[in-house]
Amino acid sequence: MKIIILGAGQVGSSVAEGLTSEQNDITVVDFDNGRLAYLQQRYDLRTVAGDGAAPSTLRRAGAEDADMIIAVTQSDQVNLVACKLAHSVFNVPTRIARLRSPDFLKDASLLSTDNFAVDFALCPEQVITDYIHRLVEFPEALQVLSFARGRVNLVAVRVYEGGATVGKPIRLLRELLPPETDARIAAIFRREQPVAPGGDTIIEAGDEVFLLAAAEHIRPVLHQLRRMTHPVERIMVAGGGNIGLRLAKALEGRYQVKLLESRPQRAELLANELNDTLVLHGAATDEGLLEQENIGEMDLFLAVTNDDEDNIMASSLAKRLGCKRVVALINRRAYAEMIEGGPIDIGISPAQVSIGTLLAYVRHGDVAVVHSLRRGAAEALEIVAHGDRKTSKVVGRRIDEIKWPEGVTVAALVRHFDKELVVGRSDDSTAITSHGEVVIAHHDTVIEADDHVIVFCTRKKLVKKVEQLFQVGFQFF
Repeated sequence: MKIIILGAGQVGSSVAEGLTSEQNDITVVDFDNGRLAYLQQRYDLRTVAGDGAAPSTLRRAGAEDADMIIAVTQSDQVNLVACKLAHSVFNVPTRIARLRSPDFLKDASLLSTDNFAVDFALCPEQVITDYIHRLVEFPEALQVLSFARGRVNLVAVRVYEGGATVGKPIRLLRELLPPETDARIAAIFRREQPVAPGGDTIIEAGDEVFLLAAAEHIRPVLHQLRRMTHPVERIMVAGGGNIGLRLAKALEGRYQVKLLESRPQRAELLANELNDTLVLHGAATDEGLLEQENIGEMDLFLAVTNDDEDNIMASSLAKRLGCKRVVALINRRAYAEMIEGGPIDIGISPAQVSIGTLLAYVRHGDVAVVHSLRRGAAEALEIVAHGDRKTSKVVGRRIDEIKWPEGVTVAALVRHFDKELVVGRSDDSTAITSHGEVVIAHHDTVIEADDHVIVFCTRKKLVKKVEQLFQVGFQFF
């Protein structure tokens, strides 16, 4: 596939890295020659220096025969103009734009082919906000991801010493769960190395376990692997930028939230925007301020400024002063890999979190969701199965009949995706409904046409082989 990426910042560079490894023809456009030279040295791609919103630049980048344009510059206006030109002048089939302004995101008609012609709008700030919000809801987790429109959750946890599953084989997990509850361990990483999760695999303390279950079952299942010692009630957010503001809005009301912002005018604006959040003017690295605001009594500290060093320093300081759990946004991958597991509980790479949303539009076949795991080293996919036993390598076959590449695990299926089912009852006995029947995958589970199949790949290079398995033969058409 021939793809043009506009913008060589954190998001653009991560997208370029992810797509060049899959044998795509990539061209990156940016004003910054230094960034372009860095990318060209590291990856097999072309670069063009210039304005991504200029027809001449797009033409030099090969827009006349491109399959896709991904506009992820820092400017909404540049991204929108580039998509419009790609559609009206160059007839590029697929156009993706990074947009920050809610004005464009709220009105879908602005992105139609009659206007800016954007097929898919990505807002990394909102993706990261949603990601962190899920971590707040599951404070014992390292990562929380959803599939099939939230019908299924995948949660990564570190198994604690003395847990009910430690020293036991995976096949006994079902016996520990409440009745009518099922789950699947999709992958285990032990001392940074993947361990194939078979029925006889023994779970060890310290294992990083990826657990998958229906959304309504994930909490009781998770309890068997990781004890939640204290629910989150008090949260301090460091940084009142776009992400900090979105986070505070999402959290206030349910939690006691304090927001630190170093810029006085921005702090005043935040105070006017937020209703139940205490906005404080000051630096998150100010030890005296943190102590004054009782950081030791906080359940969670979220460092989401635009500065990696400030986030690392503030989080480390918060942890030293007694905060129970700290999370930091770290743009530089080397930093994220270095600090996690030390004083900082979770280091989040914004580019890696948001790239999965883009990858679903680039994959071959009917890929509905892509989640990047373990800082891009692994992936989880939601793929829709099509065809029948004659035209497909997976449909109509038991899971143990299919020649899956080593390192690939089928974790679950969502069947009858558009069918509404009762999945529980609220406190007043009102029915709680959701769409689709969750089938936890076992060796004898048969994949049916239109199933949404959730697949875990312990190595990213396996993704291409999985996509090929799901491709439908010509007879289907």
